[in-house]
Amino acid sequence: MTANRTRILALLAAILGAAALRLVPHPPNFAPIAAMALFGGAYLGRRSLAFVAPLAAMLLSDLLLGFHPYMWATYLGVALIVLMGWAVQERIAPVRVGVAAVASSLLFFLLTNFAVWLQSGFYPPTLAGLTACYVAAIPFFQNTLAGDLFYAALLFGGFAVMERLIPAIREPARFVPVATSPSVR
Repeated sequence: MTANRTRILALLAAILGAAALRLVPHPPNFAPIAAMALFGGAYLGRRSLAFVAPLAAMLLSDLLLGFHPYMWATYLGVALIVLMGWAVQERIAPVRVGVAAVASSLLFFLLTNFAVWLQSGFYPPTLAGLTACYVAAIPFFQNTLAGDLFYAALLFGGFAVMERLIPAIREPARFVPVATSPSVR
């Protein structure tokens, strides 16, 4: 098996493992969804795979957990967080990952609660209703943020440790041509 193939399989295993953690009992909103998408966007080199892997992992776990009317917002959020992962991939560092995890928590909060306001009928279709929906969701945001930071640290940190310990999953060195100066005669 080539080093690149081994790396991709290790990355996909990490994403599927994160999705499986959705099935384990956990506090409300303390889930690996955003971290999984951020990780996929940052590490999976092929753009299509970066989207397909976390979305497919979500679908597999949703088949067991059940579906809900706001899934479009959840899946859109996952896709947008993959894009955030692309911004991190140039230089994966703890601060950049932490900032991206916080940003993904905010994005997910705004998007999914907008969907609840739009579709649920619990809130009037006014700006006051939207505000009330967001305010009612604030207590859940702390778990979202804590989960995203925890799982981002677990995925990114765990994979960094694995790269050091298992040479076969390290990213292959990129060939960078060295500029040569014309010879002087």
